[in-house]
Amino acid sequence: MTLLRLEGVSVRFGERAVVDSVDLEVAEHETVCVLGPSGSGKSTLLRVVAGLQRVCRGRVLLGGADQAGVPVHRRGVGLMFQDHQLFPHRDVAGNVAFGLRMRGAAKASYASRVEELLELVGLPGAQGRAVASLSGGEQQRVALARALAPSPRLLMLDEPLGQLDRGLRERLVVELKGLFTRLGTTVLAVTHDQGEAFALADRVVVMRDGRIAQAGTPLEVWQRPASEFVARFLGFENVVPATVSGVAAATAWGKVPVPEGSAQGERLLLIRPAGVVPAAAGLRCEVLSRTFRGTHVALLLRPEAGPALEAECALAGAPAIGERIAVAFTPSEVVVLPGAPGR
Repeated sequence: MTLLRLEGVSVRFGERAVVDSVDLEVAEHETVCVLGPSGSGKSTLLRVVAGLQRVCRGRVLLGGADQAGVPVHRRGVGLMFQDHQLFPHRDVAGNVAFGLRMRGAAKASYASRVEELLELVGLPGAQGRAVASLSGGEQQRVALARALAPSPRLLMLDEPLGQLDRGLRERLVVELKGLFTRLGTTVLAVTHDQGEAFALADRVVVMRDGRIAQAGTPLEVWQRPASEFVARFLGFENVVPATVSGVAAATAWGKVPVPEGSAQGERLLLIRPAGVVPAAAGLRCEVLSRTFRGTHVALLLRPEAGPALEAECALAGAPAIGERIAVAFTPSEVVVLPGAPGR
């Protein structure tokens, strides 16, 4: 069942369309992450749903009800910002209880609900702690507890882990996903971090210049980018024009095998780095750089023909900088992108 529906939503700042005719649905108990570079309109979209930003066109519906004219505090949504926005003059309990006060809950229920929420977010017994004494990760947990306190029908997160170090972000995103699954929370989050979005979301929405460039499950978006923009935003750089004929494509790197059933003719071709593999014979390349990635080595190669190539290889036997190797291409890691070059 659909909880949130956006119909043709547009927001303009002067002559610029920050959000441009966006249609989007979020089902009950679903976690949707809106992903995109700075200026793509993702945070503005969140503010529209919250009622913090007026639209110039379109409708926002929650539970089927049009939210035009409905004030922020009556929409039944929770909003958590990147900088947490905790009240420094209140202790942890006071911050979490603020959400209950806004909902109009009875004061007698505050203590038990605050205790329950702090237990839920992994901060049991922290009621009396000062905000200034908390680490960044602890502040994030308190902000989440405060947002969850009124039991919102929709929880919205604006770059929720953006200020935390990578190790902590990776741990907390797993905790958040588990928490939302247990609670059955419906979540709309925005982030510029691909790893965060793909780990947290049931569905990913990629935005560009105020429009939705692609929407799908994390696996669908990762395996089948809908355009060169999406492919490059996800970090793939091996994109070249190609002429596809049958199960092969003519490219600047020579003949490249493509999956059966690929679109034919003038196309753009994406080759994931995992699909560029050392071989006894193939395209000759010089190793320009190598970067340790934990589970593999990332290579930047200069081919005899065509632009630079990104590749991956196992830790054992990784070639040295300056070494000349031959590479071949794995068809399962090759994607023929929709549309023609230049479109």
